[in-house]
Amino acid sequence: MRTTSKKISVFLTLSYCLIAQAQGTLKEYKKANAVDSLFKNKVINTPKEFHWVGNDYVWYSNNLLKGKEFLLVDTKQQKQVQAFDHHKLGQSLSKILGKEVDAKDLPIENLEFDKTLSTLVFTTDTLKLSYNLNNYELKKLGAYKKPLKTNDYWGGNFDELGNKPVGSPDSLHTAFIKDYNLYIKNKKTKVETQLSYDGSKGFYYSSYMQWSPNSAEIMAYKVRPGEEHKIYFVESSPKDQFQPKLQTRDYLKPGDQLPFKSPQLFVVATKKQIPVATDLFQQQYDLSGIEWKDDSSSFTFEYNQRGHQVYRVLEVNATTGKVKIIIEETSPTFVEYSGKRYRFDSKKSNEIIWASERDGWNHLYLYDALTGKVKNQITKGNWPVRQVIKVDEEKKQIYFTASGLDKDQDPYLLQFCRIDFNGKNFTRLTTENGNHKVTFSPDYKYYVDQYSRVDEAPITVLKSVDTQKTIVAMQKADITELQKTGWVAPEVFTAKGRDGKTDIWGVIVRPTTFDPNRKYPIIEYIYAGPQDSFVPKNFQPYYWAMSSLAELGFIVVQIDGMGTSNRSKAFHDVCFKNLKDGGFPDRKLWMKAAAAKYPYMNIDKVGIHGTSAGGQNAGAALVFNSDFYDVAVASCGCHDNRMDKMWWNEQWMGYPVGPEYEACSNTTHAAQLNGNLMLIVGELDDNVDPASTMQFANALIKANKNFELVTVPGMGHSAGGDYGERKRRDYFVQHLLGVTPPAWSEVYK
Repeated sequence: MRTTSKKISVFLTLSYCLIAQAQGTLKEYKKANAVDSLFKNKVINTPKEFHWVGNDYVWYSNNLLKGKEFLLVDTKQQKQVQAFDHHKLGQSLSKILGKEVDAKDLPIENLEFDKTLSTLVFTTDTLKLSYNLNNYELKKLGAYKKPLKTNDYWGGNFDELGNKPVGSPDSLHTAFIKDYNLYIKNKKTKVETQLSYDGSKGFYYSSYMQWSPNSAEIMAYKVRPGEEHKIYFVESSPKDQFQPKLQTRDYLKPGDQLPFKSPQLFVVATKKQIPVATDLFQQQYDLSGIEWKDDSSSFTFEYNQRGHQVYRVLEVNATTGKVKIIIEETSPTFVEYSGKRYRFDSKKSNEIIWASERDGWNHLYLYDALTGKVKNQITKGNWPVRQVIKVDEEKKQIYFTASGLDKDQDPYLLQFCRIDFNGKNFTRLTTENGNHKVTFSPDYKYYVDQYSRVDEAPITVLKSVDTQKTIVAMQKADITELQKTGWVAPEVFTAKGRDGKTDIWGVIVRPTTFDPNRKYPIIEYIYAGPQDSFVPKNFQPYYWAMSSLAELGFIVVQIDGMGTSNRSKAFHDVCFKNLKDGGFPDRKLWMKAAAAKYPYMNIDKVGIHGTSAGGQNAGAALVFNSDFYDVAVASCGCHDNRMDKMWWNEQWMGYPVGPEYEACSNTTHAAQLNGNLMLIVGELDDNVDPASTMQFANALIKANKNFELVTVPGMGHSAGGDYGERKRRDYFVQHLLGVTPPAWSEVYK
């Protein structure tokens, strides 16, 4: 239980107010407002991308205090040099661009070397150019215009009838859909032949049919359309007209009816349809990955059962139409198809590499593709495979990332590994205590390894795959200038979770003006979406959601509690049908442990903020956890999972929509809210329906709860932009520090 000293001790309350007066001042606001630029460009020798030229050379752009340099690493000579003469290229660019060019900061992008390292091709803002490194000749190749960013909507309906006619591999026929049925057309005679007769507007053949490799059969699946569900927005202040606009989006929500797909087989020579029974894929969330075998004997596809507790790889015999299970994955909670599904078909050996959490951790298994039997478990241990990087079919080796391999390291840090198909010869390619990013040479003989932690700046080296030894020390980051600003590295902190055994990991961010004699309210930045883990692991000078808030006079923390991913299956399963949990029991214990170690952390003044699923979490902090949290700012939250997108919510909350959805709803339980709440929502949010925030607000009003509602015109899914950030800062300063924020005209002028 929380201490009640702040309610019964006038002395402590007055003391707190006196201390708080030194925080949230105009000076600290200006520091918070400038901290991103204050820390900017203060860390050098931290290259971001590495580009291989063949197998023997790798080049990269290295950042300096003023400008950049291009460097080339020779794997054979095991040395690093400047990639070209920067001064001579700068002179040539000055002439062709008609303006002075700084050789230490060449304005070039999209750089490419030819295989002989004799020619560069690159772009400026307006030109594409080539540069001969032998005679220093610079040539215009044409005009250049940066490609425009496209904002494709994630949730649009798939047009099953929108595909062009599909030609057969032997080039004799094309297949197409007419009047909802499947037809083929002889390319030579132009004769059309109808193959199916059971298609209709309500159950039609998709135009995404597939020919067998030998052109003897066609797979064409029928589609029974699902339910249409749209959400609507009023764009109050469009840029191109005075009057508002109505916008609409296709947006399926939990429980909505989905399309049903029914694969069908047709024999071209006889025009015969072979029936395919749907018993093994009846309760569909989705059918995907339809692919013929090279010998045309069958095709396979993947079946994701609605509710995500059964996932199958199925095979359909091209002669009989019989369906059999090759792989079946089941779980009493969920099969995480959206983040951990991995399949690789090794056609040379008729084997399938498959990822599964069946032993409690995400690991790889080797299947016999013909019989569907597991030949062996490839990886094993109390740690998860995070990503497969490459499968080498010739050597029967798998390159992958894993975490949690070292007991003395943060269990989320990525390490690169290699193992044989049979589970033998497990090899660590990285071991250093850091989060690793690796770029392999095309032949996988060398790799650039860059690693860092939030409290350790990056080191970049070139290593040999055979020995895992460093052969060229490429860069070591220099943070001297950053430290001169008063920058304080985040602290990695661990404490036991709710079970008293599991380590919970997070970070503590302190202000540059940190004084251990002060008392600092705590603000938690939260995102507890189960699809990943979220506490930063890489070094960076500035964390947008934490650093600026800390400068106002707060200790800001971020924590990965139970229910998030990248640990054990049991750790993850806490979220199942239980999103209101949000890892809060672990978060509270973590912050209490931190405050016990650091008395300047005021455990009696705790705020929280988050966006999207983090917005739901921030709202839940005051609805379900007001014994601990005092102030929350919730942006674009899915405050009732029935109002949010289907794919995300059914993955974690299950199907059909049961009473758990209501039990986890901030909206349903709005009357329980205690503390100070600010809701921020963009009027054009097409990720989380803005009505979710409005319904929460409506429930709060009905419950006679005082709160702030900030609606940002023209804003999509976000934390509210600059305006939202200002409102968030002021809200925490007012309600956690007890200070009246300075006027914006003074802070942001």
